[in-house]
Amino acid sequence: MAAEAFSRSITPSLVLLFIFLSFAQGKEIMVGGKTGAWKIPSSESESLNKWAEKARFQIGDSLVWKYDGGKDSVLQVSKEDYTSCNTSNPIAEYKDGNTKVKLDKSGPYFFVSGAKGHCEQGQKMIVVVMSQKHRYIGISPAPSPVDFEGPAVAPTSGVSGLKAGLLVTGGVLVLGLF
Repeated sequence: MAAEAFSRSITPSLVLLFIFLSFAQGKEIMVGGKTGAWKIPSSESESLNKWAEKARFQIGDSLVWKYDGGKDSVLQVSKEDYTSCNTSNPIAEYKDGNTKVKLDKSGPYFFVSGAKGHCEQGQKMIVVVMSQKHRYIGISPAPSPVDFEGPAVAPTSGVSGLKAGLLVTGGVLVLGLF
């Protein structure tokens, strides 16, 4: 009887942990959405920047390039080197034809082709990694005394609404398990 009660109480916790871990891991994203996309674009609409603008990259994701390593390479460069197509001082250089780069911080990443003249012909890409998600819980921080002049106001809180929302969410998860 006690083992059954323990099993029922631990099962929802394990399911929630599994869900959290599955969202916490990054995903592998094929550059351009397909093998062989790392090439000189034939038109502006074929630019990898058009593809990257439509995608959402998160911290922990990895970009994957598939290309002929004997003819091309992937260089991660600074913004200035990206703009000028300077390939002489890359942050990182990849030549294996099966490149994987982990996106470990938010902000822009700049990539250019290492093949002579390819960057100038448009074989380059900017990827912007979104910052980590911050959950909004309905409670605003209090203004600093410098920012607020006037009579003191009693603080308000959305805690009761938050509790109700968590209760409903928890109930739906638990009922979905049985």
